[in-house]
Amino acid sequence: MMARPSKPLISRAAAVAASIDIIDSEGLDAFSLPRLAKHLGVRAPSLYHHFSDKNEILTEVARFIAGTSVARPRRRPGPDWPEYFVSLALNFRQSILRHRNAAPVLLQHLPRELFVDTYEDTARFLLDSGVPAELHVRILDGMETLAIGTVLMEAVRPPSTKSTIFPNVDRVSQPLLAEALTSNPLTQKQLFEEMVRSFLHGIIRDHDLEDQSTATATA
Repeated sequence: MMARPSKPLISRAAAVAASIDIIDSEGLDAFSLPRLAKHLGVRAPSLYHHFSDKNEILTEVARFIAGTSVARPRRRPGPDWPEYFVSLALNFRQSILRHRNAAPVLLQHLPRELFVDTYEDTARFLLDSGVPAELHVRILDGMETLAIGTVLMEAVRPPSTKSTIFPNVDRVSQPLLAEALTSNPLTQKQLFEEMVRSFLHGIIRDHDLEDQSTATATA
């Protein structure tokens, strides 16, 4: 292990921000500790004040992109609680797609506890919205799986239009799929939004929460 310099020349936050700059502009393959040190104007050993190795830096990059930089919606608890999660999912998507080159980093280095840290507040929001506790894990785990899986899959693909959501569709051999694409009115973002909304409203219907929401709204 390389000895740590006696005095830090950079901050941990600056190193993470510089790492993201390199990955965004030059791609993940260009990222290395020497490249990061050069970008910061320091020698590589200075990085060991803050990080034990490259993997720790990439974990913090993932934490920032998928956590710190994702805006949390300002919405009061109530019968329209699914819209909080729709907004949060859209904010998550926006942050990830802003850094498409970092998608492989998120796949490999996303800290498992990243979202758990905020789930206590989210569980309180659900409870105050009239959603029983036995459904909270179903909602939180489902949203985590749905958002991460869908957005990261989108991030590793080239940006698409409505007509290229399914690429390389042949109108002769795949006429039904081609017609479906032609008939689809939704963008990739809108499809994601409706997928999240459908998941949450499915829980409402399956567990008779609609009557409870109406009662909450009219109380």
